[in-house]
Amino acid sequence: MKLVVGLGNPGPKYTGTRHNVGFDVIDYLAAAPGCPAFREKFEAFVTEVKEGDEAVLLMKPLTFMNLSGRAVRAALDFYKLPIDRVLVVCDDFNLPLGKLRVRAKGSHGGQNGLRNIQDQLGSDAYARLRIGVGQPEPGDAVDFVLSKFRPGERAAAEDAVAQAAQAVLAWVRHGTEAAMNRFNGAEAPNEKGKKEKVKKDKKEKPDSAPPAV
Repeated sequence: MKLVVGLGNPGPKYTGTRHNVGFDVIDYLAAAPGCPAFREKFEAFVTEVKEGDEAVLLMKPLTFMNLSGRAVRAALDFYKLPIDRVLVVCDDFNLPLGKLRVRAKGSHGGQNGLRNIQDQLGSDAYARLRIGVGQPEPGDAVDFVLSKFRPGERAAAEDAVAQAAQAVLAWVRHGTEAAMNRFNGAEAPNEKGKKEKVKKDKKEKPDSAPPAV
């Protein structure tokens, strides 16, 4: 079994916000034909799908962003899963809108959901998939990530969620390195939904993400 965790905040107030793109990816994957309805377990909404011979547990923690690690820890303990069987999907306002970045491990970069997962697991050696949600104005990070996408951004955001779902499937089928090679150099959609080339950094910067709320 593999565990895919989408980060976000529960409740209709946060539906469609930038901070909830992790939830959106899980919902996209759970919309596949034959996928069971979500059930509540591990302080999360979970459902299980099959990808080839691999069972995949899809998870949306209900603890709010800052305590996301409790649900992850509970699932790993219950299924006796090693940490390298986990992929966490979250937003990142330091990436251009629609840009994806897969990593095998790394710092939480100030993202409180990742911070709590790292604290609960005692390690940063879990895979993560960051989704660019655009950049806020200086000092506006909290309000920005809790805002909804503007009309001109929605097509790009929807495309990013679809691409992120494909990245998740690539991780499940072929592993982290294959997902990195395929999606980290991909083009990001601009605000009108068109593609614009995003140059890969010659030297990767440390992982970074918005503060969790």
